[in-house]
Amino acid sequence: MITVTENAKKELKEILVTAGAAPGEGLRLFPTETDRYILGLDAEMSADQVVDYDGYKVLLVGIEYYRLLDGKTLDCSNTEDGITLFVQ
Repeated sequence: MITVTENAKKELKEILVTAGAAPGEGLRLFPTETDRYILGLDAEMSADQVVDYDGYKVLLVGIEYYRLLDGKTLDCSNTEDGITLFVQ
């Protein structure tokens, strides 16, 4: 399972609040072909790994990505362009 740092959980929650997410919606993590990841607002599916934080489903990971993300960590850092989320 992917580990999500406390700072990343806070940032994901802020994204959900800003987006006006409906109850039960969360941010789904999708890998891209270029070894990067994108987030998309989505509803929880039955086989998802779900990371909850402060009453929000801050991260949803589909079963098809369990192995790819196992042992990885989602974190964030403050950069010149603002907060950046990254998987390492």
